[in-house]
Parts: sequence; C-alpha cells; structure tokens
Amino acid sequence: MSDQIQFIVEKLNQEPFRKNYNLITFDSLESVQLLQLLNDVLGEIDPKHAVDIREELPEQTAKRMLSLLGILKYKPPGSISDLSAFRQGLVTGSKPVIHPVLHWLLQRTNELKKRAYLARFLVKLEVPAEFLQDDTVADINKQYEELMEAFKNLHKECEQLKTSGLSTAEIRRDIGAMEEEKDQLIKRVERLKKRVETVQNHQRMLEIARQLRLEKEKEESLAQQKQEQKNQLFHAEQRLQRAQLQLKEMHHAVVDSKPESLMKKLEEEINFNSYLVTEKIPRELESKKTSTYFLQKVVAEPAMSQSDLDVLEIKINEVNAQMNQLIEKRMMKYEPIDSKFSMYRQQASIISRKKEAKAEELQAAKEEMSSTERQMLQKTNQAHELEGSEVLKGDEFKHYVNKLRSKNTFYKKKRLEIAEITAEYGILQRTEELLKQRHEAIQQQLVIQAVTAPTVHHPSFPESSYIRRWVIIVLTYTILSLCQVKKLNSMVAEKKASLAPVIKELRQLRQKCQELTQECDEKKIQYDSCAAGLESNRSTLEQEVKGLLEECAQEESNYRYINCMKRNLEVQLQRAKEEMKAYVSPDPQERRKAIRQYTRMILEQENLGKKLREKQKVVRESHGPNMKQIKMWQDFKQLMECKRECFLKQQNQTAIGQVIQEGGKDRLVL
Repeated sequence: MSDQIQFIVEKLNQEPFRKNYNLITFDSLESVQLLQLLNDVLGEIDPKHAVDIREELPEQTAKRMLSLLGILKYKPPGSISDLSAFRQGLVTGSKPVIHPVLHWLLQRTNELKKRAYLARFLVKLEVPAEFLQDDTVADINKQYEELMEAFKNLHKECEQLKTSGLSTAEIRRDIGAMEEEKDQLIKRVERLKKRVETVQNHQRMLEIARQLRLEKEKEESLAQQKQEQKNQLFHAEQRLQRAQLQLKEMHHAVVDSKPESLMKKLEEEINFNSYLVTEKIPRELESKKTSTYFLQKVVAEPAMSQSDLDVLEIKINEVNAQMNQLIEKRMMKYEPIDSKFSMYRQQASIISRKKEAKAEELQAAKEEMSSTERQMLQKTNQAHELEGSEVLKGDEFKHYVNKLRSKNTFYKKKRLEIAEITAEYGILQRTEELLKQRHEAIQQQLVIQAVTAPTVHHPSFPESSYIRRWVIIVLTYTILSLCQVKKLNSMVAEKKASLAPVIKELRQLRQKCQELTQECDEKKIQYDSCAAGLESNRSTLEQEVKGLLEECAQEESNYRYINCMKRNLEVQLQRAKEEMKAYVSPDPQERRKAIRQYTRMILEQENLGKKLREKQKVVRESHGPNMKQIKMWQDFKQLMECKRECFLKQQNQTAIGQVIQEGGKDRLVL
C-alpha cells in the first residue's frame, strides 16, 4: 500500500499535474479533494471530464466517473458482491476505493488516452428496435455502422504506419528512386522494341517468348511445391519415428513398473497434497489474513511522525523484556514431568519445522520443474517454428549428431574434390583461351597471306605458284567451315531427337495444368462465395452479440447505481428517523443522543473557545506591561520590607536605651 501511494504521489508531482504533494499531505486529503483529484486525472485522459465537481451534483459526478471507468475497462478489486461497496466508496470519496483507481489510471495513462479517444467514435449508440422499422433511420444506422468500420480500418492502418518506422523523407526518397527506375525501364523497353521491330515475325516471337517465360515460372513453382511437399513428408516421417520411440519408451516404463510402486507413488502424492490442503495452506492463509488485517488497520490510522515511531519501539522493547521474564519464570517453575513433556514438545516442534521446510522445498522444486517444463515447451515451439521439426531427445539426438558428423566428413571430401576440379577447370579454361587466340592469329595470317599473295612478286617464285597457294588456302578454309556446319547440324538434330519426348510430356503437362487451373478457379470462386456469406453472417452475429453485451453492461451499471443510491437514501432516512425519535423523546438521556443537542453543545463550545481566544489575545497584548508592573511592585515590596526592618531595629534600640536609663535612676535613688 505504501508503494502504491508513493507511486501515485510521484506521478502527481510530474507533468501535467504538478501537485507538489508528499506522503503526509496526500494522506491528509479529504474526500472531496480526493474526488476532485480523481476527476482531474480523468480529465487528463478525456478532456470532456475536466470539470469542477463542486458545480454538479454528487450523483452526476459518480455516474460520469463510473461510465468513464466502464469504458476504460477498469475492474475493481474484489468479487461481484463488492461492486456496490465500490460504487458507494466512489460516491463518498473513500480512500481504499480512490487510491487503487488512481494507481491504475496513472500506470497506463497513454493507453487509456487512446482508449478514451477511440471510445468517442466506437461506442455504439443503441437505437430501439421500433425506430429501426423506419427505412430512413435504418439507412442512417447502416451508414453509421459502415463509417465505424471504416474508422476502425483507418485507425489500424495509421497505427501500423506509426509502428513501421518509415519516415516521410525515406518514403519520398524511395518513390523518387522507383520513378527513376521506371523511366529507365521505359526507355530500355522502347529501345528493345525498336530493335525488335526490324526482325521478321517479331510479334509471334514475342508471344512465344512470353509463353516460354510463363511455362518456366510454372515449372519453378511446381518444383518449389514438390520440394516443400518432400520436406513436409520428411518432417512427418521424423515426427512419426519420434512418436513411435516415445510409445516404445512408455510401453517399457509400463512393463517395468508394478502396481505396488504406482500405488505407493500415488499415496505419497495424496499425502503431500492432503498435508498442503489441511495444514500448510490454511496456516499460510490465516497468517496472510492477520497481516492484511494489521496492514489495513495501520493504513486506516493517521500518519505517524518519527516521535510516535520511537514511542512504539520503546513499548515493543518493554513488552519483549516482560515476555522474556515470564518465560524465565515459567522455566524455573517446571517440574521433572513437565520437563520431559517439554523435551517431547521440542522434538515435535523440530519435526514439524523440518516437515514444513521439506514441504516448502518440495513445492519450490515442483514449481521450478513446472517452470522448466514451460520453458522447454516454449523452446520446443520456437525450434519447431524455426526449423519445422521438433527437438530430438536421447538416442535420437546421438544418432542425429553421428549422422551430422558423417555428413560433415563427406562434405569436406566433396569440397576438396570441387576445389581440385575448379582449379583444373581454370587451367583448362586458360589453355583454351590461349589456343583460341593462337588459332585466330593463324587464321588472320592465312587470310592476309591469301589476300595479299596475288599482288606480291617474290623473285624466287613464279606468279602462277602464288595463285595456286591462294586457291588452296581458300579451299581449305571453305572445307573447314563446311565441316563445322555439318557438325552443328548433326548436334542440332541430336538435341531435337532428345528433346522430342520431353516436348510431348510438356504438352501433356500443359493440358493437365490448364485443367487443374480451371478446376482451381472454379473451386476458388465457390470458396470465396461461401467464405463471404459466412463472414457476413459472422459479422452480423458479432455485432448483435456486442450490442447485447453492451446493453447488458449498461443495464447492470444502471441497476448497481440505482441500488447504491437506494442504500444511501435508506441510510440517510434511518439516520433522520433516529434523530427525530431522539429529539422528540421525553427521556433526557435519549434527547442528549440527538445530533441537535450535540450541535448546540458544539456551538456553545465554539463560542466559549472564541471568548477564550479573545481573552488569550488580551492577555498576550498586556503581558509585557503587566510583567513590568509586577517587577516594580516586587521592588517596592522589598524596599518597604527594608524600611520596616530598619524601623523595627530603631524601636528596639530606643527601648533598650530607656531600660538602661531607668536602671541608672533606680541605682541613684538607692
């Protein structure tokens, strides 16, 4: 409770409240101030509630707060029977009711602001059924519901955009980049169109290329589906194997176990649970109730200062000392029989404490085991989501590790072979490039020699020999080119022959694909129509259920509010009757119990207090002069005392002188 109040004070001292409270000032707030503070917090959540509660009736304030708390989905602590007490406490501004509400509101202010904002547009107005018979009202209500659904969708999209983390600058940058790419692609397509337009039958070739692309995409999708189905089949087989292994283990466990051992385990579990139910849990519950009672008592008391706490500590120490003295006296008065019993009592208490400790350890171990099982289940689900298969256990995991090791060694060997083949391929590729370069250079030299041979006149050869060499070179070059053409034609024929069955199979697959696509489209149309009908029925039923639930909640709230007001009025009426009975009663004792008598006494005491305060004021004002006057009178008194003493001394001296004179005269006469 103290943590709750401290949290409330910290939140109220921050923006936007800035109340500058501390624990003492907050605890000393009256009921009206607490209600105004609660109203200020509700006004921060929903600006419509930012009003002064002194300007409206208490019933209106309670109704307004209860309606907003119902919209915010606040659940008061306690059972259903405590709802009336909660409403009554909210009307009267009770601290045990207001403090939890403030703590709940200040914990989730931003979330509740959002909920209050949405409630302005999503709390459905209930229209009576007889009004909906009118077509105009029904159409307007339908438009209202459609607008509400549109608002929901727009709000969801807005929240998604807020949480997506995309800024407007990034979106504009992406749009600009996409527009540039679009312009480049358009230019590239135009250039390709210009290049293709010069080719004969370019439209037919484009259509064939488009069909080829579509068939390749279909082939890729079919291959992907095939691979996915293979993976699913593999995972299903793995799950089946694990289930079979688990079944075998369970069979073995059942075979090995005996009925006596199972019964013993069940008896131990029953004994432990019965101990928890009959001894441990009731004792803990009783201790919790007593601690709760004392805490509530402490909370109900006014705030204590440090001096009060010191006094309480001194009293506690004194009581502890008295308890120790009584225990020592009792120990001294024990007889031998009582001492034996005390030994048994000590042993019994030690055993009970050990039993409680072991029970707590067992309970903690069970809780730890359950938490570990939950964590293991979560990890298993995560692994299943990531890998698509369950986690292996025991021998399966060892077998899987051995299999991975063998695959790893096989992978390393193949990797070395691939590296060797790649190195050899690079060498051969380089050799091929060098040979191609030499071949091209030789061909160029031959062509140059063949072209320039007739015009060259060498002194050691006749002219006819140059012509003959040129003709031979041209013929050899022509023969080589014809051989290459024949080889290419033979390769094309072989490829056609090898592709003929594949093409036939592809045609059959195309026909099947067309049939399947037609069937899929028909099934999809049927599914969409059925789903749309079911969705519409579901939405209408959900709306009806939602409306009925809201109506039920509203009626229940009205009933509780009326019941609370009725109880308040009954209590007030009972108090008024008792007051009237006591005031009219002829018995003076009963009449003294009347509130009017107390009010009269209060007025008399207030008047007496007022007179005493005035008298105190006069005394304070005349205190200084009176003290001075008292001091002067004291000085005057001392002066008169001194004079009196001097006068007495003088009289005594004169009396002594007269006696002496009379004695001298008597002597002279004698």
